[in-house]
Amino acid sequence: MQETPEKWVATYEAQTAEELVEAYRCWASEYDTDCCDGMGYVGPKVAAGLLDHYLNKPTARILDAGCGTGLVGEVMNKMGYQRLEAMDFSRDMLREAEQKDVYDNVFHADMNRRLRLADNSYDAIICVGTFTYAHVGPEAFDELVRITRPGGYICFTIRDGAYQEYGYRRRMLDLEANKAFELKQMVDTDYLRKEDVSAKYCIYEVQNA
Repeated sequence: MQETPEKWVATYEAQTAEELVEAYRCWASEYDTDCCDGMGYVGPKVAAGLLDHYLNKPTARILDAGCGTGLVGEVMNKMGYQRLEAMDFSRDMLREAEQKDVYDNVFHADMNRRLRLADNSYDAIICVGTFTYAHVGPEAFDELVRITRPGGYICFTIRDGAYQEYGYRRRMLDLEANKAFELKQMVDTDYLRKEDVSAKYCIYEVQNA
C-alpha cells in the first residue's frame, strides 16, 4: 500500500470551506499524478461505466458535479459523450479541468448551497469523490434531484467510512421513501486501489415530480 499524500489528507481534515479551497489550491497541479499513478484512483472509470450502462445515450446532457480536475469528463468523453458540463467549488481545480477540453461549460458552484440552475436541466449527473469527509453533505442530494429531469440518472460515489458517519444513507432512504428517486444499483468496490480503499457506487433514476 502506498503512503497517502499529505495534500490528500489535508482535503479530508479541512475544518472550513476556506481551508478546503486552500488545500485544493496547493494540490491542483499534482492531483492527477498523485491520485491516478500514486494511489490507483479508479473512481472515475468505475462510476462512468456504471452510468453508461444505464444511460447509454451519447447525446445526453450530463453534469459532472464536483468535477475536480476533470478525470470523469475525460473518461466519458472517450466513451463518446459530448454534451458534458462541469462544476466545482475549487477554482484551481476547475482551471485544470478546463484544460482537458472535454466540457462545453465549466463553472464555479458550492454544492452545499442551492445551485443557480433550473429544474430538470440535465439528463444525468455524475458525482465522483465529492460525498466524502469534509466536502459535501447529504442535503446536496436534493439539489441533484431537482436539476435532473424525471427519468434521468444520478450516479455518485460515497467514500467508505464517510458513508457510515455522515448520514448519507439516511437522506438517500428519505428521498426514496418520498419517491424523489429510485435506487437502480449500489456497488461496493475499489476506489483507491493501491490504498485498499473502497467506495459505494450508486445510481438512481429520478422519479416524476
